[in-house]
Formats: sequence, structure tokens, C-alpha cells
Amino acid sequence: MRVLILIVLVLSLWSCNSSEDRVFEAVSSNGLLKLNFNLSEDGKPYYLVTRNNKVVIDTSYLGFEFKNAPAFDKHFIIKKSETETHIESWEMPWGEQEIVENNYRELRVMLQEKVTPERFLNIIFRVYDDGVGLRYEFPKQARLSEVEITEEHTQFNLTQDFNTFWIPGDWDIYEHLYSTTKLSEIDALKYVGHVNLAQTYIPENAVNTPVTMVGEDGLHLSFHEAALVDYSGMTLKVDTKNLNLESHLVGSENTDYKVKRSLPFHTPWRTIQITDNAPDLIESKLIVNLNAPNKLGDVSWFKPMKYTGVWWEMHLGKSSWDYGMEMVDGQWKDTGKAHGRHGATTENVKRFIDFSAENNIGGVLVEGWNTGWERWIGFEDREGVFDFVTTYPDYDIDEVVRYGKEKGVDIIMHHETSAATETYEQQQDTAYALMQKYGMHAVKSGYVGKILPKGEYHHGQYMVNQYNNAAIKAANYQVAVNAHEPIKATGLRRTYPNIISREGLRGQEFNAWAEDGGNPPEHLPIVAFTRMLAGPIDFTPGIFNIKFDEYKKDNQVNTTLAQQLALYVVIYSPVQMAADLVEHYEANPEPLQFIKDVGVDWQTTKVLNGEVGDYVTIARKERLTNNWFLGSITDEHARTFEIDLNFLDANQEYEATIYRDGKDAHWNNNPLAIDIEKKTVNNSSKLTLVLAEGGGCAISIIKKE
Repeated sequence: MRVLILIVLVLSLWSCNSSEDRVFEAVSSNGLLKLNFNLSEDGKPYYLVTRNNKVVIDTSYLGFEFKNAPAFDKHFIIKKSETETHIESWEMPWGEQEIVENNYRELRVMLQEKVTPERFLNIIFRVYDDGVGLRYEFPKQARLSEVEITEEHTQFNLTQDFNTFWIPGDWDIYEHLYSTTKLSEIDALKYVGHVNLAQTYIPENAVNTPVTMVGEDGLHLSFHEAALVDYSGMTLKVDTKNLNLESHLVGSENTDYKVKRSLPFHTPWRTIQITDNAPDLIESKLIVNLNAPNKLGDVSWFKPMKYTGVWWEMHLGKSSWDYGMEMVDGQWKDTGKAHGRHGATTENVKRFIDFSAENNIGGVLVEGWNTGWERWIGFEDREGVFDFVTTYPDYDIDEVVRYGKEKGVDIIMHHETSAATETYEQQQDTAYALMQKYGMHAVKSGYVGKILPKGEYHHGQYMVNQYNNAAIKAANYQVAVNAHEPIKATGLRRTYPNIISREGLRGQEFNAWAEDGGNPPEHLPIVAFTRMLAGPIDFTPGIFNIKFDEYKKDNQVNTTLAQQLALYVVIYSPVQMAADLVEHYEANPEPLQFIKDVGVDWQTTKVLNGEVGDYVTIARKERLTNNWFLGSITDEHARTFEIDLNFLDANQEYEATIYRDGKDAHWNNNPLAIDIEKKTVNNSSKLTLVLAEGGGCAISIIKKE
């Protein structure tokens, strides 16, 4: 891991007097963004942000409410302030790019109450060229040793009625379709009790983050948080009348506070990405930069990979997770014998291993391998249900691992906790030790269902700690974690690079069984500029059998085949699933070639064009080969782009294989129409991309010797 700190310059200013004549500010290195901080007449802390001398975030107040203690929101004086210029570059062990620049100006303000009990609070701001981060620091102090936070009041006072891309502030799940409305028209409460969700709780007219906005003047904003550790997840309550957002922490039914911490500590960063255009939002590294450097050291034991697996076939109904469930007298019962539909059999997994080995795919995920699936469905008390080391009789884990090693294919473990956190916590060491024994370095974890213990929510402090502690413990066993039904990504992959990917959105599986028709064509062109800003997404692309009528006539994937290929470049993850069934790939060897070729670990990423919710085109350069891959997707509207390949190396020819929508392609009427063309290109070439409705284009650009 290479880290280079070029400049750190700190300037300290002391003040015990009024701050009325003092200016407390930090300006970005390019001079465009400026953050100002001060106190109101009654000592309320506030900040505002300008860009090009135009107010972006107007006067916005900061503070806390506590249980059994006076609020932290006024009667402050500024005791001291420090400013710092920080210029740094660091190396991603895996990621969208190899070297990340981390340049910011920091303003640290030390506050003290001027009334009893005269407590202390520090507020830190970091100003980047493309946004702002702010966090609170509770320093060690004699008059305060512990806080029970009932609410955090961090305001974002907006200056226009932005077009907003949002999902409701659900305390339990992020698996909602995005809505696109004016900020003043947000109504999150209309999504209460959504039919397609296993659990959901929406108590306020609030939105989850990242939430992205586009102004009439082309200004792009996205609000989120970074470095979420031992704290509650943040939603943003919406004041539709005054165009104001304010932090609203996820709570618990088991406590009358939302966060409990001993001093000293600091909160997560509250982040605002601010750009002139949509592509710069994706290229921003503000979220990951606001996290602490790598604490794990060498993680070369994790290898970014493509993988197949026993997964999609269960969503289609071809097979099942359980070994012996049958419908008896209108109820699911464990019959005690195999019903013949179990997916995770030795024979079936070997079939996936063979296919993966033949097609440059490094891993196979196996779901439904372990006992407990029969006792999960329909049971309120799920503690003690799953066993994370005991296999079903028809799955020989020793033979599967041996066969995979013979073929050069890794087995990816699956831990479905069913949200029974105490059971998983008790078994983690044993489960991770089993993985270490077999040389398994990646696990997909799941938390489907209402959290146990009852009264906790997926996004509260209790579960934030569950998710983070599971990953930190996994690192001790050289295990990387891909979490589903997770807490949101907040850039912790920098600090703990074994946190490789996660779900945290409405994924591909909704196309197989959702009652509302699945994910519409606009879904992923929104996701690229919202959820993907938070971090890697395990979306499971690559469905070739778009209609799957032989399994489910009322469901389908709402994209073209070419878009499914393009997703391997557009939607970033260091683990990318070839999610369809082996037989569907074997029937389509020509488009399969793109999945065989495409990389997963990148030296450079360039976002060539894009508009939030409409379309996006991304090119990525593979680390080991220096080959390039391009993906372009659109919503329900057909589009034509001219792409300049000037990002290619000079004096180098490449063979471009172009996988484009066929002439009459359409996401619903003709999704499988695809044309494949090869041509020689270089850095002076231009390509015209023609995308059908709900379509896309994928291009491999391979160096010629």
C-alpha cells in the first residue's frame, strides 16, 4: 500500500471573545467552493456553502438533542479554530482506479458552552473541489463522559426546488424504486407497507441517502454520509415548504435514544457532493477519501473476480434453497427427505465450476448448502435456525472444494443469517474458521427479515455495529464480505478493504418475482448517480434469458441483452456475477464472450457522458492487461452518442469488439436482438453508439500485439 502525503499545513487561531468580526472559512483548492462557519447572536452554530460566489447551501444550523441532558444547539462561543491544507495520494488495493488524490482544506472549530455545564464540542469541515464533508467531535472533558443522542440536527438549507432522485427514508430496507420529483413534492409516506418488501418502516417524510438533485442551472448535488461507525444510519427529513433537509437518525424500539457513545468520539461525516454535471458525481472520490486509511495492511489474499452460482435458479423457481420442504395441508412442512428440487447439490455445483473454468470466471457462489432453510420460512423466532458449518446430505463440501481447486475456481461461501443476529454472532468464528480451512476468501452474507432481537431496525446503531464487526472479524480469517440487506456503503472499504461489495438497493432479483413488473428501464440510469456514489454494488448482471417464460410468464428483465453486458462496466463491483443459468449462456456463446473478456479491477475510470436517470457511458482500463472496456446504458428512450476514444494509449492499436442493440431491439418487444462487430481502433478513433429503448452497448477494446 503506497501513501504519499505531500503537504499538511496547519494554522491555529485562538479566540475567547465574540466571533462577530471574525471569518471562519475554508476554500477548495480550485477556489470554486467556499464554506463559512459562525455563530448566531444566541450562540447557535451554523454554516453556509457557496460555489462561484453563488449560495448553494444557505444558513444551516447544527446541533444535538440528548436524553436527560440539555441540548447541544446554542449558547456556544468559539474557543479556537484551525485550518489545514492537505494534499495526498493513496493506492487502492482494488477499485475503480489505482491512485486516488485526496486534496482538501480543513476547518476545525472548537466550541464551548458559555452557560452551565460549559461542555465542549468540535466541528470539522473538509472542503474539496467537488464537495464538502462535516462531522462532529466530542472531545474528552470533565463535565461529560457519555451521551445518549435522541436526535442530531444537521441542516441542509437549499436555495432552489431541485429535481430530486430519491427513495423513502425506510429504517429497514433500501429496496425501493427511485422516485423523480421536485424537492417540494417528496412524499415518502406513500410507500408505507410496500407489498414487495420483506420488512419496511417509514416513520417520517424523509429520504435515504445518497439522494441526488439537479438544479435548473445544471448544478448537481448528492447528500450522503461517510465513515459510518458505531452510530445510527442517517435519513434526511424533508421540509417541502422551506426546501430544507435535516438529519433524522434511525432509532430503536428498545431504547429512548438513537445513539449511545462514551467520550471521546466523532460522528460519521455528513457529505455534500457538488458538481456542474452528472459524470463528475461518479468520478468523485469524496466519500471514500473521508474514511481513514487502510487498517488491514496487505489484502492480496482477496482477488477481484467474476463468479457464477446457485442463485438465479431459485428466484426463477427451477430449484430451491431448502432440502425437504413440501406443501402439506396448505402449509410448508419439513418432510425429512429430499424433494428433488434442491439447488446446492454436489453435481449441480460441479456443473457451475466446469462452466466457470471454461469461461475465465474465478468463483462459484453456493446458496442453500447449509441446514436450516426448512425452519426459516414462516417462523417468527429464527434464532438458532441456521447452522453455518453443517451441510445438507446431497452437498459434499470437501469434494466441491477439491474439484474447484483442481479447476482453478474458488467457492464463495453464503451465510444467510435471516436477521437472527445473536445466532450469527455466536457462530461467526466457527463459520469463518471453516472458510479458512477450505481456502475460501469471500462470503456473501444476508439479513432477510425483521431484525432479532425484536425492536431493532436494519439501519440503527445496533445493526451498524453488527455489519461492521462481522467484517472486521472476517478479516482475521482472510475473508472478504459482500453483504446483502446491509447498512448503506459509506466508504469503509478504504479502512477495511475486505468490505468488498454489498447490495443496498433494489436488485436484479426483483425482476424475477416482484408484483409491480420488476425494475423499469430508468432504474439503473438512476442507480449509477445515486446508490453507486456510495460504493460497489453486487447487482448480479448478465441475464441472457430476458423473458424466462418457461419459468415465470408474468415477469422479465426490463432491459435488452446488450444492456446486460454493458452493466459489467457501468455498475461497479470487484465481484461481478454472471447471474444466469449455465444453459442460457451455453446457448449464446457470442455475447458470452464479453463476460469472458471483461475485467473487474480497474486502473482508470472515465465517465464519458451521462444525465441522472437518463443514460450513462463509462470506460474503464483494466489493471493487469491495460485493456479497456466500455459500457453505455439508457432508460426507456433510444439514444445515439458519438464517443471519442482519445483516452486510449497513444501509438497503440486495439481490436474493439462492439456488442450493440440490434436494429429492431427493444427492452420489451425484442430484447435479445444484438449485433456484434469487430474493428481496429486507436486514440484518434470515434465510435457512434446507437442504444435502443432500455438498451445499451458494451465494447471490449483489447490491445493488439
